[in-house]
Amino acid sequence: QVQLVESVGGSVQAGGSLRLSCAASGYTYSSYCMGWFRQAPGKEREGVAAIYIGGGNTYYADSVKGRFTIAQDNAKNTLYLQMNSLKPEDTAMYYCALGPPHIIWAWASQSGYNYWGQGTQVTVSS
Repeated sequence: QVQLVESVGGSVQAGGSLRLSCAASGYTYSSYCMGWFRQAPGKEREGVAAIYIGGGNTYYADSVKGRFTIAQDNAKNTLYLQMNSLKPEDTAMYYCALGPPHIIWAWASQSGYNYWGQGTQVTVSS
């Protein structure tokens, strides 16, 4: 059974940093896609970043490019999202997700992901 368990988010002031983690278990394939999504109140869930596990390619939404970094620690089966220079508009519930490798070409579409974490709240104050 695949499980994705996210770390607790947090609250920071604008300009600050946070790191989210997502521990994955139960997925036995060597190549797959993992992504981070977020959903702010009243808005649709949007893709933030993704990584192709097995190749290392990373992808980012324009709104976070240069500020966020997605990475994976293979030994720990853990996905990370390092968020720097945070802005109030980054405030949202953040989710990690896992899907088959071919969805990397449409990584920002949540429909391709089979497994989701429980979500963690990130709040950025001005």
